[in-house]
Amino acid sequence: MEKGVGWFSENFSKIEKFRRENPFWRRNVLIFETGQNIKLSEFLRSVAELGYTKVWETERRGEFSQRGGVVHIFPINSENIFAVEFGGNFLAEIWQSEPFSEREGVGAPRVREGGLRPSETEMASLFHQGDYIVHIDHGIGVYRGLTQTTTQNDADIVIEYAPPRDRPNSPDLLFVPKKEAKRIQPYLGFKKPEIHRLGTPLWALTKKKAKEDIIAYAKELLKIFAERKMAARKPYEANKELEDELIADFPYEHTSGQKGALEEIFSNMTHQGPMDRVLTGDVGFGKTEIALTAAFRAVLNGRQVAIMAPTTILADQHSEVFKKRLEKYGVETARLTRLESPAEIRKILEGIKSGRIDIVIGTHKILSASGWKNLGLLVIDEEQKFGVAQKEKFKKQNPALDILTLSATPIPRTLHIALSGIKQISSIETPPEGRMEIKTYVLPKNKKIMKEAINFELARGGQIYFLANRIHKIPALLEEIKYLKTSAKISVLHGRMPEARIIKTMRDFRAGKIDILVSTTIIENGLDLSNVNTLIVEDSTKLGLSQAHQLRGRIGRGEKEAFAYFLFTAQKLKEKAAERLEALERYSWLGAGLEIAKRDLEIRGAGNILGRAQSGVAFRVGLNLYFELLEEAISEARGFDKKT
Repeated sequence: MEKGVGWFSENFSKIEKFRRENPFWRRNVLIFETGQNIKLSEFLRSVAELGYTKVWETERRGEFSQRGGVVHIFPINSENIFAVEFGGNFLAEIWQSEPFSEREGVGAPRVREGGLRPSETEMASLFHQGDYIVHIDHGIGVYRGLTQTTTQNDADIVIEYAPPRDRPNSPDLLFVPKKEAKRIQPYLGFKKPEIHRLGTPLWALTKKKAKEDIIAYAKELLKIFAERKMAARKPYEANKELEDELIADFPYEHTSGQKGALEEIFSNMTHQGPMDRVLTGDVGFGKTEIALTAAFRAVLNGRQVAIMAPTTILADQHSEVFKKRLEKYGVETARLTRLESPAEIRKILEGIKSGRIDIVIGTHKILSASGWKNLGLLVIDEEQKFGVAQKEKFKKQNPALDILTLSATPIPRTLHIALSGIKQISSIETPPEGRMEIKTYVLPKNKKIMKEAINFELARGGQIYFLANRIHKIPALLEEIKYLKTSAKISVLHGRMPEARIIKTMRDFRAGKIDILVSTTIIENGLDLSNVNTLIVEDSTKLGLSQAHQLRGRIGRGEKEAFAYFLFTAQKLKEKAAERLEALERYSWLGAGLEIAKRDLEIRGAGNILGRAQSGVAFRVGLNLYFELLEEAISEARGFDKKT
C-alpha cells in the first residue's frame, strides 16, 4: 500500500518476473486474466487469503463483494473497481466498474413478495445464467440470458428446455419477448426440478394434476378450520394492570413487530374459537417474550400452559426465564425433562392433575403427562423439531386447546397471503432496539486469526462459542486452543455428555465461570446469552446455510458488536465442500443481505407449513406458481361453501 498506485503500474513486468521466481511474491500477488480456468469459489478464497475484506458494497481499496457470478473488487494497486464475471469454471470477462453507490438502479437486494412482478427492464437482472425459471404456459426451463441485439432493448429472453433423444446436445429453446416477461417467474423448489421438452402435453398435465391436488388440500384446510371454529372455549379476559406490569418488567422496549404479534395473539384469545397461530421471527427477535406474555394471560384466566422445547438445554433456559419473570405474581412453574428423578416427575404429575402447577416447561417428555386439570395453551418452540403426530396428540385430547408455535424459519409472504384467514401467522420482522449487525467473516483456518479473535473478546470481558463439528474432533481442538496461550477458562459441551452435566456446564457459562465453550451444534437452538459475542466455527464447510444462520444468531444479543468467524481448511478442499463454502460466503450477511438467505430458508418454512404431500406438489410446479394456485383454490372453495 505504501508504494502508491502508480508504482504497481510502472513495475508490472518486474512484478510478473518476481512472482515466477520468488515465493514471497507468489504468496502476495495474484494475477487474473480473461479465459483463465478458475472456479468462483477458488477466486474468492484466493482473494480472502490475500487479505482482501468481503463487504456488501465495494467502495474502498482492498474490498470485494459478490453478486451471483460477478465479483466487484477494488485492487490496492489500482484507481478503479473491476467487475470479474465467471462462466462455469472459467473467468469469462473483466471490466472496469463504478463504485456500487453510483451504479444505475443498484440497491440492496429485494425479495419480491405478494403478487409483485418485475418490470420488463428488470428481467435480465432478476435472473442469472443457469437459474431455473417457470413459464406459465411452457413449464420449467433454464434461463440462458438474452439474445444479442444492437441496443438490447428489443432482446428476447432465452429459456432452455430438454433436448430430443437423438440430439442430446441440441436442447429446445424458447425465445420470449420482453413484453411477455410477466409470464415468467423464478422457480423456487425443494430440490432440482425435472426439465421436459417443448411442445409436449407434460406441463399441461403436471399443472392440471397440481391444481386438483391443491383444490383437495384447500377443501381439507377449510374443513379443519371449520372444525376448530366449532370447538368453542371460554374467551380469555384481559387483566390490563398485571399484563402491563409484566411488560414493563421486561428490560427492553417491545419492538413494533412484537407489539403487533402480541395484539394478534391477544385478539385470538378474546374470541371463543381456539387459536392455532404460528409466530415467526429471526433468531433473537423476541418470540419467547411474546409467548411468556400470552402464557401469563392464560394463567390469569385459570388455565394451565404446556411449553415444549426441542432440547433439554433450551427447556432449562426457558424454565429459568419463566420462573424469574413470573414467580412474583404467584405463578407456579415446573420443568419436565430427563433430568428430573422419578420422584420429582411423580410430584410434577400430581401438581398438573391438582392444578397446583400453572406452567410446565419441558421436552417431548411433556407428551407423557396426562390428566391436566385445565390445560388451555400449548406453546411449541421450533415446531420442525417435533413430528406432526406429537402436536396432533394434544389436539385430539383437547380440541379446544389454544396452540402457539414459535419458529425462526421465515414463511414466504406469498404463502402467508394464500393462507390468510385459514392459518393464523404472525411475524416479527423488526430487530430489537440497538441490535447491531453481526460482523461475519469466512476465512481460511489460521492460528493467528483464532488467537486475535479470542484475545479481543476476552479483553472486553466477553465470552466465546468455539464450534467443533464432530465430538471426536474436540480433544484436538482443545489442544489447539491451549497452544494459543490465551489464559482463557475453557469447557466442553456436546450431546453425549450426561444431561445433568450439560445443564451444569451451560449454567456455569451463563454465570461467567467459563470464557470459551467448545461445543458441537447442540448450541444452535434458542440459547440467549448477551455476554457471548464471538462465534468461531472450526470447519464451516460442514454447515448448511440455515444451520450457519441459526448458530450466528446465538451471538450479538447484547449491546456489544458481535463477530462470527466461519473458518475452513484451505488445503485439499473437496468440490462439494467448496460449493457449500461458496454458498455460505454468498449468504454471510445480516440486514439487507439476509433477504437473499431468506429465499432458501423460506423454502424450508413453506415445507414445514405445507407438509410432505403438498411439498411434493409444490416441487412439480415451483413454489411461486403453487402459491398462486393455492390462493385461487381457497377463494373458489370459500365461494362454493358460501353458495351451498
